[in-house]
Amino acid sequence: MACVFCQIAAHELDARIVYEDESAVAFYDILQAAPVHILVIPRQHITGPLDVDGTQEQAIGHLIAVAAHIARQEGIAESGYRLVTNQGRDGGQSVFHLHVHILGGRRMSWPPG
Repeated sequence: MACVFCQIAAHELDARIVYEDESAVAFYDILQAAPVHILVIPRQHITGPLDVDGTQEQAIGHLIAVAAHIARQEGIAESGYRLVTNQGRDGGQSVFHLHVHILGGRRMSWPPG
């Protein structure tokens, strides 16, 4: 069975998609941690940051560019936002498909964890 994010990217599961192109999909997280909480994923299944290799660097950079585009689109670019990527269970990763969280719409605190 494909992972849940692969299923969302293939339109096999419903999600509130806010952006998609040939290599990335972005959609609202169902567990909102901020007024704006959107996930950006590569269409290619990559388990997490630890599994990124040299052939995927351009695709990973594209996720950051997509995140910036979405921040402007959602009206949080000027006030600021946070990008988060988790690796492994202790790092807070719950879906083992690489994803970048875009969090915004409120002031972020530090440290985050």
